Amino acid sequence: MKKIFLFLGVITLTFNSCSDYLDINYNPNSPAEANLTPSLIFPGAEMNLCNQYGNFLRITGGYFAQQYAHNFGTSNYVNYSQWEMSPTRSNRNYSQLSTLCLKNMEAVRNMATEEEDWGTYLAATVIRAFTYQVLVDSYGEIPYTEALNVAILSPKYDDGQKIYEGILSEINEALAKASPTSPVCKNLLFGTSTANEWIQFANALKLKILMRMSDAKDVKNELSALISEGNFPKEDVNWGGKDFWQNANGSANPFFQEEFSTSFGSNQVNVIVNIALVGTMQASNDARLEAAFYSNDDDEYNGGVSGTNFAGSGGSLGSGNWCRPRVVYNTPVFLITLSEIEFFLAEYYAKYGGGNAEEHYKAAVEASFNTLGVDGADAVLAAFPWDSNNYKRVIGIQKWVALGCVNPFEAWCELRRLKFPDFGTITGDHLYNILTYAYTPSVYQPNKLYMPIERNAYLNANTVLQRFTYPENSSSRNSNTPEEKPSDCNKPIFWVK
Repeated sequence: MKKIFLFLGVITLTFNSCSDYLDINYNPNSPAEANLTPSLIFPGAEMNLCNQYGNFLRITGGYFAQQYAHNFGTSNYVNYSQWEMSPTRSNRNYSQLSTLCLKNMEAVRNMATEEEDWGTYLAATVIRAFTYQVLVDSYGEIPYTEALNVAILSPKYDDGQKIYEGILSEINEALAKASPTSPVCKNLLFGTSTANEWIQFANALKLKILMRMSDAKDVKNELSALISEGNFPKEDVNWGGKDFWQNANGSANPFFQEEFSTSFGSNQVNVIVNIALVGTMQASNDARLEAAFYSNDDDEYNGGVSGTNFAGSGGSLGSGNWCRPRVVYNTPVFLITLSEIEFFLAEYYAKYGGGNAEEHYKAAVEASFNTLGVDGADAVLAAFPWDSNNYKRVIGIQKWVALGCVNPFEAWCELRRLKFPDFGTITGDHLYNILTYAYTPSVYQPNKLYMPIERNAYLNANTVLQRFTYPENSSSRNSNTPEEKPSDCNKPIFWVK
């Protein structure tokens, strides 16, 4: 029997409806191998991904995609608002994903292989591939081929494209072994006993991976075969649904618990909506604005400005002036939405031909409205119609808006790849004067980004942050961590061409 290495960490989220997976009757620091099962390990590893993807990466992605700004008087994330990522800020994110999630999912894969439990093997492979994709999209290069070998203390960093190609092969190999009726161990994402929904999720993940690669490598044939099969999810893939999250400490949506809950005795308000997103949505009479964001104390929609926290304004632009994301304790954490899938299909047909790109574009916008439970897609489509000659701009801007409402990390990824919204002629200084406290939102140019008032000194003009700095908990321990210059914040991920 292959030796199983289990990496246990503190699970910060528990669930009243499915808490039995945490009912461990042995010392978790020295687990008896005979007691380990995929059903015991899988949900905790899922939550390591959920906690980071649904909180830390949502917050950072929101600031870097210019969908969030920083609130009056607080400093927690002001460096994100200025498009900076220090080597220490992503330490926990990196360790949670690379150690707790990936290594525990590898334990599940090893167990499933021994039992020829191919449904569970597929599910663990999909979460593993999703996690690697997130890490590549954040850092560019990370350990992969040597990452999970416990005998190698300093695993080499692999090129991002090589990792994408590797996880794509892993998904294909797992799909070949599983069938829709293959049983799957206990899990929190679907909670079903068979692999059918995992197969659909795997296909959606393949679609995203291939479309992100499509400007760096010829993947038309792979995309054509996948899209011809058409076996994608029938609804948004998320950790959510009835009774999934609980309105209790440790059991709520992780972003809600970080930013909105007073469970820890904190009433600090950090994240506010950015004028770029507010102004763009207002210009299209977008009903998603009220569905996705709270109005301010005057029942108006004001967006903050990147690059400052409005400190010293004497309270004239305090917390009550700004709008915040409409997040509650049971807001789902979305992994991929139907809207994203339709946007990818629209882009595929616009790029390669052979189908109706406009139809999928309209379906993508409509699906975004459906996710938020509101009507009004026709108004947005009328204000922002399909343009086959400028499909990247049309898709890029509307995808940025749609993802800004539910998943800003993916908005940051697609913004870097599609390069839309692009930058206008105004800057943050035109929107807010840090000396006179003059706030002038009327000068904002819809569908455009702007340079923050204060920003990363190494970042080129009219450029968003392209990658995270390598985390300190890797560079201080792994001698193979690549040398890094401050200007590397301009270095694109491989899929940006």
